[in-house]
Amino acid sequence: MDGKELESVGGFFVVRTGEPGPEHLPLARLYGGDTAPLTARVDRVAARLHTPERRVAASIAHLGLAARLWSTALGPAALHGEFPDPAAGGLHWDPALTSPDDLRWTRAEALPGTVESIREAVQYGHLVPLAEALRRDVRISPRLLWGNAGSALAGALRELTRWARAQHRPEAAARAADLTAGLLAHPDLAGTVRGPALRRTTCCLYYRCPGGGLCGDCVFDSPPRRRA
Repeated sequence: MDGKELESVGGFFVVRTGEPGPEHLPLARLYGGDTAPLTARVDRVAARLHTPERRVAASIAHLGLAARLWSTALGPAALHGEFPDPAAGGLHWDPALTSPDDLRWTRAEALPGTVESIREAVQYGHLVPLAEALRRDVRISPRLLWGNAGSALAGALRELTRWARAQHRPEAAARAADLTAGLLAHPDLAGTVRGPALRRTTCCLYYRCPGGGLCGDCVFDSPPRRRA
């Protein structure tokens, strides 16, 4: 897989391999019950966004990691027909870093770039246990988290489509669209986005941050009124 090509798509698509940094930890540890790093990540996001609501910070933290996981599978799969195996034991995460330095792969195996492989590796291998880990720390709706997952996947498709058009790679855009449609057909993701623009049907809660507005794919046309 061409790392430079993936980097040109955007930071979320970059695949870092090799020895993890001193603060990187295997995501398997997080899913196994050690949620302290995830708690720290949510607290860090809350401080950056100046929000007292931890569920808002948890949603934004989750959205970012979901986007990273989808992108590093969808991008290589659309461009090269395979993607790096994100098995939780070999994928390390540093909760203090942002994309693309947050994730590092310590195994070089590649998986076939099919809907089934991506669903097994990303949705079942990460998004399900990540949501469970997050909900052990913060009271947050499963529907909202699946909405984040659908939105993150749609966002990855938009970036890939933009890049493919600029690079005159219609076949890559078509593969990305086919893969995304197949992934969104799963019951957990079906209905999380809608229409040709793949506008989400739930809100990530960013509007509740001081100075926060609406995301480009938000379900709302204007920020809801907040209760006094």
